[in-house]
Amino acid sequence: MTAPNDDDRFDWHAAEADLTAGPDAEVVDLDDARARRAPRPRPPVDPDTDDPDDAEDAETVDAGPERVGGPVDMADDIPAEVVARQQQRRPILAEWARSGRALRAAVKHQSKDAGYVVAYHGVRLPKYAVKALAWAPIGAVRSIGHALRWASAEEGNWHLRQAAASRGDADTWLKLDARRQRQSVWRWWVLAAGTAGTGTGVIVLAAGPSWWSAVVGGVVVPWLATRGRPADRPITDWVTEGTRYRKLTADLVRRALTSLQMPAINSAVAKDPKAISFPVDIHRDGPGHLAVVDLPYGVEAAEVVARRGKLASAMRLPLDQVWPEPAPGHTGRLALWVGYEPASQMKQPAWPLLASGAKVDVFKPFPFATTPRLDTVSVDLMFRNWLFGGQPGSGKTFALRDLILAAALDPRTEIRGYELKGVGDFAVLEPVMAEYGNGFDDDTLARCFAFIEWLYEECRRRSKRIEHYARLGKAPENKVTPELASLKGSGLHPLVAWFDELQELMTSKYGKDAGELLEKVIKLGRALGVIILIGTQIPDKDSLPTGITRNVNSRFCLSVADQTANDMILGTSAYKNGYRATVFQPVIEAGWGILRGFGPKASAVRSFYVDTTAAARIVARAVALRQSAGTLPKPDEQTRDIVPVADVLGDLAQVWPGDEKSAWNETLCGLLAELRPDVYGGWEAAQLTTALKPHPSIKVADVGRRVDGKPVTRRGIKHTDLLAAIAERDRKRSAG
Repeated sequence: MTAPNDDDRFDWHAAEADLTAGPDAEVVDLDDARARRAPRPRPPVDPDTDDPDDAEDAETVDAGPERVGGPVDMADDIPAEVVARQQQRRPILAEWARSGRALRAAVKHQSKDAGYVVAYHGVRLPKYAVKALAWAPIGAVRSIGHALRWASAEEGNWHLRQAAASRGDADTWLKLDARRQRQSVWRWWVLAAGTAGTGTGVIVLAAGPSWWSAVVGGVVVPWLATRGRPADRPITDWVTEGTRYRKLTADLVRRALTSLQMPAINSAVAKDPKAISFPVDIHRDGPGHLAVVDLPYGVEAAEVVARRGKLASAMRLPLDQVWPEPAPGHTGRLALWVGYEPASQMKQPAWPLLASGAKVDVFKPFPFATTPRLDTVSVDLMFRNWLFGGQPGSGKTFALRDLILAAALDPRTEIRGYELKGVGDFAVLEPVMAEYGNGFDDDTLARCFAFIEWLYEECRRRSKRIEHYARLGKAPENKVTPELASLKGSGLHPLVAWFDELQELMTSKYGKDAGELLEKVIKLGRALGVIILIGTQIPDKDSLPTGITRNVNSRFCLSVADQTANDMILGTSAYKNGYRATVFQPVIEAGWGILRGFGPKASAVRSFYVDTTAAARIVARAVALRQSAGTLPKPDEQTRDIVPVADVLGDLAQVWPGDEKSAWNETLCGLLAELRPDVYGGWEAAQLTTALKPHPSIKVADVGRRVDGKPVTRRGIKHTDLLAAIAERDRKRSAG
């Protein structure tokens, strides 16, 4: 093996000598040094002219250190604006002082904590006074003894004098004792002056006002009592630490994280104590403290979020006082917020919509929930479809009802829906609803399915309206605008259709058809002003078709039992990414859940709790608003099916077109209008669908035909279904 020539390598020893040679040493040009360090290309060997012994064979290698890539320096060509963006400058004011909410929260907490301590000690003042009076004389005697020992200087070099006496070194002992005597001379004078001053002070206090003596006694007696008390018996009692907040610190966070028994964290910290770092100082954030933590390499924040219970245990805090979540930046960054007190003990502010005069515009955000830090979270309804999911006791129904109450405060909004649990949680809203069903019996399920069919027809009608107004330039994006929603007679007002406990319908005989139609409505209705709100307990593929969940853009997952339910509501990989509603406890943490679809990331929020009494007050205001706007549903047309004044089944059988196996609803409406214009005049296909709701054997479905050689599909019914419904009705009549 041959080594490279010395000329081809940089002499670092010489360079160091140059640098340390003194002030006159030559400064080494590092760029030139690097250039000279790079191996120069060797000239090719000419076998005819060069000495073969000087040529390198195939096995010759460079014995110098291997160079991996070229020399790396800080890039000088990075634009200044990019560098400026990458540099994070610390704010002038602390986080808690930069907003009124955080400042108020900090002042409130400090005042509450100080008030607690003052009140705690205040009620114990008589006990403290007795202790102080009992121990003050002992403290006085101890203080006098200590003063005499100090003045005599006996303790100054006592050990040295004892050592000299033990060795029999009289000379050394005499020198040390003489030093002690010299020290004690001036100390005795100081003690005498202090005694004289104390005596003078006592005379002045005796001759002065009585409050002088009280003030001096209030200072001197406790001081003497602290010197006279036993070491293990303090004068004041310890304020209990059980419910008081301990300030969040880096050591506390590190200890808690290493207590999770995660091998990746513990092994990294064992090698490097700084493997857990804090890119931002721990600071106040609302009613608590926020720690942004960079976890060790390879550890995801989602893994820590899944161990929220263990994290709270490690911090010796209640579960609902510790709120970890993934932080922006990278998957290994954790945002750990710890409240001053458990969320269950923090009073949630009243829902702003409870205030007198509060109104809602469904095109604009309105308050819906609060974060653990008591920040208000606003949401909107227009151009959104909602999915609420949670096990019994999670607060799902009340969260869903909040949105409907908000929609009621916009007088333009039409509200229709079905509560398939049958307990009447939404009955308070009946005065403002155009259609309302309650129960899970066959009749209610049939009406609910017919309502979904009506929604599909309504989307068809609205699409034609949008097309019309788009040609007029009033729908620039081919969707409902606030102006169109407010335009009388446009037929494009907001329509809120809600379904609570939808799994009851999806697991019934109508489930397959209802799921397909509802999926179409969700896809079509968003731009048409149709808003779908769904609540369910069992989010599996049978109870909640995946086609529905995939197309819902706003989701609120309350307490669920497992990962499958969590991802069915929040979307695939939500659990893996750390958004886990499994950490919430039903009943205890009712109303808490993960809200997704608003902002860059999902977050834990608590929906506003509005009891039935408060809901009734909101409905009363909604009724007044709708009366003024002329949009209040009429009592004789409200919350019930359209009841025909004639025998619809018999009339349909009478006007049925020839031997047709199926017929379009619009064709049948025209024939019915010819038969009885006073009853059926003006009927549309949707009205006929509604009139057939009580007859589940008649299924309104797509019927295809060819018109002028082109295929056309519209909603209609089959003749066999009509005959079966008539037979069933007659059978029931004869049995009755």
